[in-house]
Amino acid sequence: MQRSRKEAASAPLGVMILGRKRRGFDQEWNGIICGRAIAALKSLGYSTVGAEAPVVDDATIKEALDAIREAGCQALVMLQPSMGHGQLALTVAQQWPDPVVLWATPERPGNGKVSSCSLVGQHLWGSSLRQAGHAFELVYGDPDDSTLRAELVLAIAIARTAAVLRGAKVGLIGTHAPGFIDLAADPFLLRRTLGIQLHPLSLPQFIERVHAIPEETVREDVGRVLDLKLPMRDVNADDLSMNSRCYLAMQELIAEESLDAMSIQCWPELPNMIGQWPYLAVTRLSTEGRAVSIEGDVDGAIGSLMNCHLGTGSGFLTDWLEHDRNTIFFWHPGMAPMDMSYPAGSAGGPTLAKHFNIVKPLVVDAQIRMNEDVTVARLWRCDNRYHMTAFEGRTVAPRRRVAGNFVLVELTEADIVSGGDLPARFDRLVHAGMPHHVILSFGKNAEALRRLARALELQWWA
Repeated sequence: MQRSRKEAASAPLGVMILGRKRRGFDQEWNGIICGRAIAALKSLGYSTVGAEAPVVDDATIKEALDAIREAGCQALVMLQPSMGHGQLALTVAQQWPDPVVLWATPERPGNGKVSSCSLVGQHLWGSSLRQAGHAFELVYGDPDDSTLRAELVLAIAIARTAAVLRGAKVGLIGTHAPGFIDLAADPFLLRRTLGIQLHPLSLPQFIERVHAIPEETVREDVGRVLDLKLPMRDVNADDLSMNSRCYLAMQELIAEESLDAMSIQCWPELPNMIGQWPYLAVTRLSTEGRAVSIEGDVDGAIGSLMNCHLGTGSGFLTDWLEHDRNTIFFWHPGMAPMDMSYPAGSAGGPTLAKHFNIVKPLVVDAQIRMNEDVTVARLWRCDNRYHMTAFEGRTVAPRRRVAGNFVLVELTEADIVSGGDLPARFDRLVHAGMPHHVILSFGKNAEALRRLARALELQWWA
């Protein structure tokens, strides 16, 4: 389920206003711009905590941050309407481990004395935070400016996503699919780099859980699937109950283990041991905004989690099937979020079917919508560190159709000039160790992901 960045931000927002123990600059303008800044945040849908009184020293910063943490805030905006004490940047860095959004506000219009030095103050803080190795986002502009507001929402989403990842827990049911060793996860590198906890889960115990779901609960869920009115090809309503069991079992695990994301080893065991692929279950969960991946691709699930918190939807985990100079054909076996395809019942819309290879139910064949801006992205580990890439394109009419989910993405000449044609880009990324899955999401999100990679200190590949 694709959500806006504002909708993806449900927690309250921490806001601190840096004051001055000694009066200086234009304090009337200070009050005006502060009031407008808080009003702008509220108009954007944020509930704020911590801005009730300015912070001026270590004690007031601690008091404000205690209240911000108590309220469950996952992002912190720092206003400096008049240039304050630069040393306090390190106090904030000591007490707030996640990225800080530094918002610099403009000078009072007109001639006369310098009114605030807000940008100078935030420049000082940003430089100090960088040299201290503490991530931050810097935005500058008038609270009523639409461009500034969009930048502010993005900066808050990046800071919040980094905080969410630091406390996230990712479940892995089984392991990576046989031979897909490029998807292998390192739990300690994940913890050291991103703060994420990897929680291995037993595939045999998951299968037992699938079979143990009560019949009445399964019937109710099958009814919900039938209400979707999805066309069926070579399958029927009798095939739905096992996938409902998979869906409900995955829901249970997410709730019981407090998982933020999940990956499942789907082959060859599941079609052989329970008689079905779990792809309808994966499609439903990802359509609901859950970060779920197949084939034991843990980093793919984390990439989806990033997308969810940046407000772009969980995305489509896909193989990079083939390319030419400026187009890529993406494909995977029927597990993309349904809201990325055409409506049910229309040409190219989701259809329940059997897998094309091990010919068993239940995949959701659908064409990814054409004429959409998209971002191709991937998070991966190599050389004992984490890497990320993202670039943009547009979905166009495919030259051929295959079973599963598929889409043709075209890059513009500007994209090629900036990053090279696709053969060169592919060669560069494979030599950097990028795995064979990427995530396709709607919208132009490469810059947001680049800035998130910067906040997380990941190696970025353009």
